[in-house]
Amino acid sequence: MVDMFQPQTGVAAVKVLRAAGCEVSCPMGQTCCGQPAWNSGFAAEAAKVAKNTLEALDADGADAVVVPAGSCATMIKVFWPEMFELAGDHASAERARVLGKRTFEFSSFIDERRRSGHLAGFGALEDTTVAYHHSCHMLRELHIEDQPTALLEATGCRIAVWPDDRRCCGFGGLFSVKLPETSVAMADEKLRSIAHDVDLLVGSDGSCLMHLRGRIEHEGRNLRTRHLAELLAESLAARSGSSAGSGSSARSGSSAASSGASPVDPAP
Repeated sequence: MVDMFQPQTGVAAVKVLRAAGCEVSCPMGQTCCGQPAWNSGFAAEAAKVAKNTLEALDADGADAVVVPAGSCATMIKVFWPEMFELAGDHASAERARVLGKRTFEFSSFIDERRRSGHLAGFGALEDTTVAYHHSCHMLRELHIEDQPTALLEATGCRIAVWPDDRRCCGFGGLFSVKLPETSVAMADEKLRSIAHDVDLLVGSDGSCLMHLRGRIEHEGRNLRTRHLAELLAESLAARSGSSAGSGSSARSGSSAASSGASPVDPAP
């Protein structure tokens, strides 16, 4: 999703990771995490696709694998071991369990770096009012809820009260293809409860944001969508007065492989 539709998210994620003192690599061999096939019940086919990414991330040897998409992070951390077991690849299942322990969703990793003093304060974005979408896999499988909003608060954004911020957007991968009318209705109902003074709809899953953006554009509403990584990179740039992460010499000795970022080195 990031590679094909939202490369700016991958670039932003790398900038923020570098600002947090990480050396960033992006293994060329990674492809899809296998979730579309897995969700459709094709465990063997999903495992065949996912094994390429497992091989690439495992061989990279990074201390942490950071994924700028809650759904992909969930697939790696939660479902890969089961998927490989069902496909009869027990060796890969064990490797997936080990890899899962050092795999992190982007916002949870960055918030921990911020709290531990590895990331200086963000630039203030007080004039921006944000509605944050809690995507399903992050909230219900990874139990990540407070970290994204804590990061938004650190930038100075005003976080709008949104009654439906935890409701499913209706995308659900192939769900939106199999049941498009239901998918669209879910998105429209969710969006209706966003106040009209909100400037940005922010989330941590590109697929959710793509779906919601499509409905926003269809309805002609003046509301922009941004991935959390993009907003954080903008905030860092506001702080430094230049491109986020440029000139940073801070290194903590940890490295991060961003599994959802563009395989082309997105140097700032």
